[in-house]
Amino acid sequence: MEKKTKMMMKTNWLKKKRILLPLVLIVLLISFRVALPYIVKNYVNKTLENIPGYTGNVKDIDISLLRGAYVIQNLYLNKVNANTEVPFLNFKETDISIEWNSLFKGKIVSEIVMKEPQFIYVFEDQQIQGEDAAYDDWTKALTDLVPIDLNRLRIYNGKAAFVQLTAEPNIDLYLNDISLEASNLRNVVRTDENLPSTISATALSIGQGKMTLEGELDIVKQIPDMDVSLSLEKANVRALNNFIRHYAGIDFQEGEFNVYSEVAIADGYLAGYVKPLLKDSKLIGKDDKFLETLWEGFVGFFKFILKNKGNNTLATKVPIKGDLNKVQGKAWPTIFNLVKNGWIKAFVNKTDNEINFKDAVEEKQEN
Repeated sequence: MEKKTKMMMKTNWLKKKRILLPLVLIVLLISFRVALPYIVKNYVNKTLENIPGYTGNVKDIDISLLRGAYVIQNLYLNKVNANTEVPFLNFKETDISIEWNSLFKGKIVSEIVMKEPQFIYVFEDQQIQGEDAAYDDWTKALTDLVPIDLNRLRIYNGKAAFVQLTAEPNIDLYLNDISLEASNLRNVVRTDENLPSTISATALSIGQGKMTLEGELDIVKQIPDMDVSLSLEKANVRALNNFIRHYAGIDFQEGEFNVYSEVAIADGYLAGYVKPLLKDSKLIGKDDKFLETLWEGFVGFFKFILKNKGNNTLATKVPIKGDLNKVQGKAWPTIFNLVKNGWIKAFVNKTDNEINFKDAVEEKQEN
């Protein structure tokens, strides 16, 4: 009888154990799931706070285990001793997840989707140098927030701006409604092409100009290779008056501002150009200061001499090439292109499609 009782007690204990262990495991998993957002948030905030010369934090972290993702809400970063309260970085929502399409190809890489990110460069704030300024590396810190290599990036409704408050008047240059997509950044899809990744972006500039960026990249290399073209079209030049007045001392009454550029980089060697155009522009005369009037008259004179008479454009083309540590514009080609636009052949309002990846390769070989 006693033996039978012991057997029954042992059986009951085994039954309770079979029930208890799964329950404990479930409780532990639920507790871990509840605590995980706080653990990740603490890690992100410590990472931001440890950036030399900067201070930052995030408002909240959402975890999605099924998607293999976490979402950072309201990431903030600014200089420690900033004079303004304008954040250097202010990312409303950043979704970091595993890219499942690449996982099926045997590659574990990530995808980031950013909604309404803002990058505001306040000139006065960024000139402040702290004792650890030489070690500033906020870009590396943000990269550390992504646990695995980034393969795809998408940005919706972003903003980038340059602000100088001590200028008179204040300068505020910006790009709104930034939409960007970059894919295959880690070369998950292998091809025979030298530049396997693609990037495209659009934005609306100050003066309601349309910015477009298109290109191909290879960022796996230590110095990324690329072949990109950029255009900014039909911006009202009057919107740039604060900037132009501060740095050149002139104002425009009317006109259209355009910029076209192509850049290629191969093995650290760059080849490209920047081509700014002013169309139908007219300067404002000033009566308050004799020197200002004289300067505007001087600029207006050369604008008349060098503009194309057929389509009323003032333009130049600045070639850039060389080692990335020594990139510089060349003076004589710039002067030649000014004259060329005025008297020989007008620049057309588009990129010239004359710079590509092979140009950078050839320039590298020649040098």
